[in-house]
Amino acid sequence: MRFIHMADIHFDSPFTVLTDKRDFGTKRRLEQREAFRKAIEYISKEEIPYLFIVGDLYDQNYVRESTIEYINNLFKTIPNTKIFISPGNHDPFLKNSFYNIFNWNSNVIIFNDEIKRIELEDADIYGYGFSDFYCSNSKVEEIEIKNKEKINILLVHGALDSSKNIDIKYNPISSNKLKKIGFDYVALGHIHKKTDENKYNFIYPGSMISFGFDELGEHGMLDIIINKNNLKKEINENEINNYLNEEKINKNYLNEEKINKNKLNNYLNEEKINKNNLNNYLNNEKINKNKIKINFIKLDDRIFEEKNINISEINSQEELIEKINSIKINKNNFVKIILIGSRNIEINKNEICKLITNENILKIEDKTETKYNFDQIAKQNNLKGIFVKRMLDKIDQENYDEEILKKAIEIGLKLFE
Repeated sequence: MRFIHMADIHFDSPFTVLTDKRDFGTKRRLEQREAFRKAIEYISKEEIPYLFIVGDLYDQNYVRESTIEYINNLFKTIPNTKIFISPGNHDPFLKNSFYNIFNWNSNVIIFNDEIKRIELEDADIYGYGFSDFYCSNSKVEEIEIKNKEKINILLVHGALDSSKNIDIKYNPISSNKLKKIGFDYVALGHIHKKTDENKYNFIYPGSMISFGFDELGEHGMLDIIINKNNLKKEINENEINNYLNEEKINKNYLNEEKINKNKLNNYLNEEKINKNNLNNYLNNEKINKNKIKINFIKLDDRIFEEKNINISEINSQEELIEKINSIKINKNNFVKIILIGSRNIEINKNEICKLITNENILKIEDKTETKYNFDQIAKQNNLKGIFVKRMLDKIDQENYDEEILKKAIEIGLKLFE
């Protein structure tokens, strides 16, 4: 079985938190549309029979009907592809949502908060969708698989094994409970970073495009192939040969046309070879009952990256701006400049941003340290010490912005010099 797994597209997201630069949101939304069009063209070219979109296809609070029409018109170009959508916390299945009131193309199947099983020729697809902006329990952990001989796939938007309290609102899911159910593949959405390991075949594809500097690296979708066969047929002679060569075990036994696990165990017993390692090998992820091939398809031409600049030797704002402007940046990348080191000048991020010539630099973050040791100065028995101690007390006792107060202390100390 072959399918595309994508999630967290967020059509019509405003992108306002990234930068104050004019027209950035509009440009990024155009790139968002282009990335989705590339995905549909890939599906058409490869003749992929199934597309899974696992939540946050659009942002309910911002999406326009014209955008929904754009999406649906693209769906019409792949009529032979069945499209399964599992709404998430940003695009819940509400009474007034486009999932409910829009006339979607006939190849589109949209799940709601009632867990459903869609029977296909080669698989059973289970799905759940948010019906509100929050979900504390989707009950997907209570699913019982009807036909374990088929490929069984779950589509659900949620927070897998999260330790964050905030994720309690976004359908917390236990991987241990899902593992006991026995899904062959769990298509997840919500986390914008793609899964690096697929130990239990619980996969996040990551967001289709990056939405900020907390989402570094490449973004796109996953092209998945699953083969579910009898384990005896799955044991691959080449893989076993490689393993036996590593273990320095005689492989003549493997010349038979078919490798049978029971016969192989008998062989190991006869030869007095430790079979625990080989049994583990047969049962672990190297020879898995469900063979899964995962191919990442990059869709976002942009990459968000961070660059550090040490300003310890810089003594003027002009010198700092010149150094920032001299940085070589890939024209397709968006960059956040992180200022580090000890500062000898006052940092005005807004002013610096206005004077940067490279439009791909979106943000300046100040992580520099002052040359003053506030704790040591606060112990001094003079006006300088009293001033610093009282300011630090405000940070500890009152609801003041620590960064602003520390800058105020620094300015005040310069007056004592």
